[in-house]
Amino acid sequence: MSTSLNELPRISAPAVRALGGAGFTSLRQLAGIPREDLAQLHGMGPKALDTLDAALAEHGLSLG
Repeated sequence: MSTSLNELPRISAPAVRALGGAGFTSLRQLAGIPREDLAQLHGMGPKALDTLDAALAEHGLSLG
């Protein structure tokens, strides 16, 4: 099942809070954002980053 670009995929609560705190509320907003920048957010781990990258790839997009 594909994740909508208007929502976030299923990732950990700390990762969701980290993204929300940085102003990201949808998958679409993450396209092109450098992976290294997101990795700096407190609560954002490698598994969440991999999940976000995979969800973006379903739409032909990727992290920066």
